[in-house]
Amino acid sequence: MTTLLWAGAAGAWLFVLVFLIDGLTRPGYESMRHPVSSLALGPRGWVQTGNFVVCGALVAVASVAVPGAWGGLLPAVAIAVLGVGLVLSGVFPMDPMRGYPPGAPEGTPEETTRAHRLHDTVGAVVFFALPVTAVVVAFTVQDPLWRWGSGAVGLVAGAGTLWFGQAWEEESRHTGLIQRLPLVVGLGWLGAFLAAGALGAP
Repeated sequence: MTTLLWAGAAGAWLFVLVFLIDGLTRPGYESMRHPVSSLALGPRGWVQTGNFVVCGALVAVASVAVPGAWGGLLPAVAIAVLGVGLVLSGVFPMDPMRGYPPGAPEGTPEETTRAHRLHDTVGAVVFFALPVTAVVVAFTVQDPLWRWGSGAVGLVAGAGTLWFGQAWEEESRHTGLIQRLPLVVGLGWLGAFLAAGALGAP
């Protein structure tokens, strides 16, 4: 079970590391403006698609070991939902839009594909699951440091998710940057939580 927890921690941290590096080195991609999901488009799109699927699967599998490490079933369920949501975000890519890949429409098309609509749905699950998972942990673990820390992460990730939703609707030039706030905070925390469980924190 320890191996599963370490695998999940690696998946959470690796997901963030890959999209940060890929976003900074991808020709035509603007990390400040474009969402992480846009990285799954274009000639190098396989990198982010694989990032979604592999890292999401690692997080989902790690959820099996959470009850034994921390006690309680709810955190495990929340983590599993998050992991599956990441996997499905890779299976159903978003449509080209907002200038990426180069040559794509600058705005949001009035008509979108079924894959894009499904991506929106599972993406909402991921961004909802990030703060919910942290809040669930805050109310179920006994360690006071993890309780208060997880609660703080839940608030930050929740606020970041709402801010991202507003920025997306307004087609803000800073949408990509805002989106990265809940992802980096939420997945960074999740990796630490899983690693602590592997180390026997409880």
